Amino acid sequence: MNPHGIRAFAPGRVNLIGEHTDYNDGLCLPFAIDRGVTVTAELHDGDEVLAPDLAGDERFLRGAVSELGNIGVEVPGCTLGITSDLPRGAGLASSAALCVALSLALCAVAEAEPPRPVRLARLCSRIESEWAGQETGLLDQLASLLGEEGRAVRLDMRTLEARAVELDLRDHTLATLDSGAPRSLAESGYNERRDECRRAVELLGLESLRDADDDSGLPAPLDRRVRHVIGENERVDAAVAALAAGDLPVLGELLNASHASLRDDYEVSVPEVERAVEACRDAGALGARIMGGGFGGSVLALFPPGASPPERAMAVRPGPGARFL
Repeated sequence: MNPHGIRAFAPGRVNLIGEHTDYNDGLCLPFAIDRGVTVTAELHDGDEVLAPDLAGDERFLRGAVSELGNIGVEVPGCTLGITSDLPRGAGLASSAALCVALSLALCAVAEAEPPRPVRLARLCSRIESEWAGQETGLLDQLASLLGEEGRAVRLDMRTLEARAVELDLRDHTLATLDSGAPRSLAESGYNERRDECRRAVELLGLESLRDADDDSGLPAPLDRRVRHVIGENERVDAAVAALAAGDLPVLGELLNASHASLRDDYEVSVPEVERAVEACRDAGALGARIMGGGFGGSVLALFPPGASPPERAMAVRPGPGARFL
C-alpha cells in the first residue's frame, strides 16, 4: 500500500442482543454499521507520530504505537488525520472503532501486514483497557473487524468462534436513539459490574459465568448479575432462531426481555434511558432495549413497517467490517 495515501476505516457496531456477556465468555450477536472512524496517514521527516485531531486523547495513539511495537511493528514518523461520523458516548463502540482504524493505518504506514482479526482485536482491547482505562471485552473490536454486509455475527466469546447470521428484517427497521445521557465506560459502573462477575465466579467455583446454570446461594446483587448472564446467553440463540424463521415479533419480545433484565438484574439503566425506551415503544417499536455498556448512551429498537422512529433516531443496518479505503 502506498504509505503516502493511506485511509483506514473501522465501523462502529450495534449489538442486536447479548449484552454484558462478552467478558463472561458468553454469546453475542453484533453487527457492524455504516458509520465509523476514518484515519488517514502521511509520512513526514522525523520520528514523531502526530495526530492533532486527538488533542486531549493522545492515550489512544500512544497505546496503538506501543502495542504495535510490542509485536514488531515499528511505526515511522507520520501525521494522522482522524474523522468520524460516529457519535461518541452513545454506545456505538466509537472507542473500539478508533483503535481498529488507528492500528490498521499505522500498520500500513509501517508497511507491515496487520495482525489477523482475533489478534488485532486483542491488541485493540489492550489499547482501550491498559492505555485509556476503559476495561472492555472483545465484542466491539471483533464486530468492527468481522462485519459483513447484510449480516450479523454470532460470537462465542469462549471459543471466539464467529458465525455469520443473515439479518433479513423483512421491511422492519432497526434504529438507535441517543438517550441524551452520555457515559464514559471508565467513569461508569461498567468496571464495577465486571468486578461483581469475578466475585460471583469465585463464589460459584467456576471458570466463568458461561458455566453457571443457577444463581441460588449467591448474595445480592451477585445473584441478579448471574441471572442476567444466564438469560442473555439464552436470548442470543433465541434471536438467531427468530431471524432464521423470519419471526420479527419474537425478536421484538427478546429485545424487551433483554432490556428488563439489564434494567432490573444488571442495573445498568438510568432515567434518561428509560424515557428513550418508552419513546420508541410509543412510536410503535416491537421491542427496545438499552445497548452497550449502559449508564446512558443509546437504545436499540425494532420498528415494523409503517411505524416511524422518533425524530432523533438513527436507522442502522449491517455493513462491511474494517478496511482500507
